[in-house]
Formats: sequence, structure tokens, C-alpha cells
Amino acid sequence: MRKTILAALFAIAPVALSASGAATNVSGDYVEARTAEVFTGGCIMGSEGEAAGREAILAWRVGHGQVNGVALDGLSVVAIVAGDVNLGTHEVGGVAPTTIKAAIRVDDRATAGQRDALVALARTLSPLVRDIVDVKAVPIAFTRDAAHLTVKAGEASMDVATRVDHSPSCGAIQRFTPLARTSQSALGQTMSEAWSGSSLGTQWSMGDKRASFYGAFELK
Repeated sequence: MRKTILAALFAIAPVALSASGAATNVSGDYVEARTAEVFTGGCIMGSEGEAAGREAILAWRVGHGQVNGVALDGLSVVAIVAGDVNLGTHEVGGVAPTTIKAAIRVDDRATAGQRDALVALARTLSPLVRDIVDVKAVPIAFTRDAAHLTVKAGEASMDVATRVDHSPSCGAIQRFTPLARTSQSALGQTMSEAWSGSSLGTQWSMGDKRASFYGAFELK
């Protein structure tokens, strides 16, 4: 019941970083997985076009720091987003999305104040997190080692390999940049990515695509 009430409050009045002067100095790990390739050639770009790549999962794990004066060490937040067209092709001259819905999953270990701060962090770091239709507190498992980053947060999950084939077959190049502000980023290989929730009006499950970015974020 408490989680349902929190979700309703977040959906009605999404929070952003405060202008009151409360301290914000936070850093940690970031990973995203999309439903269209980010390192690709013209042949795949042509086949995916605006029909694919409308969805993505973005995840942040705070290493240390605070947002709006609230300490967030070790906590995570995940944003699942879905737009009306490909989320990235505007970078290469395509049409930009006009509507983007976001579902947020916040760490269930967080206090109410920390959950507010986590939502504010996601909204500030990614312009895609604007029309929030669903917020839930769930257990979040965010792991990172030399070979993989994995995230499990309720109905959302992804497994991203840090090694990716950069073969220039079919004229493949890096076409896009991350969907969120990063202090450093690299291409990843999506081994699996899935969303089974109902709030965005779409679901997906896929893998084995050069459709990810991972790295670090910092906000001061």
C-alpha cells in the first residue's frame, strides 16, 4: 500500500534538483540498453529507422555523494523509457521524439527522502525522464565487474558486456551518444534486455545487439 501511494505521489508531482542551495555532489556507475543498435552500418540503420529504438533502460548506481543534501551512497535508480519514434535518430538528422513516457524503479532500501532524491537525480541526468507515469520501490541488483554490468529492478533487467565487436562491417560506426549525461562512457554489447511492465504501453525482450553504453556519471 505504501509503495502504491509513493508511486501516485511521484507521478503527480515529479521532483527535480532543488534550487534552494542544498548540496549536490554525487558520482557512480551508469549503464543503458536500447532496442536499436548504437554502433552500426547504414544497412541496419535503414532497417531499424524510426520503427526500432523507441525504448531503453537507463540505470544509475551511486558510489557516494548526495543530492539536494540527501546522502545516496550505494543506492540505485532505474528509468525505463518509451518514445513515439527512435530515441536517437535526431542526432543524425531524423525526427526527434515528441512524447516520451518513463517508468521509474527506485531502490527499496531508500527512505522517502532518498527516493525523492533518486528521482531528481534521474530527471537531471537524462532529458528523457520527463513524463513520469509510474514509480515503484523495488529491490535493485546492480552489479559491475570487468566483463559485465547487470541490472535487475522489478519488471526491468539488462545484461551488458563490456567487450563489443567494433568491426566496421557494413560501414559500421558509432552513430549515437548516451541518453544521459556521463563523465565517461564506452560502447557495450547488450546480451539481454527486458521490460515486462504495463505502464508504458509496450514491452520488449531482446539481446545480442551493439545497443548499449556504460560508464560513470558525476553531478555537482
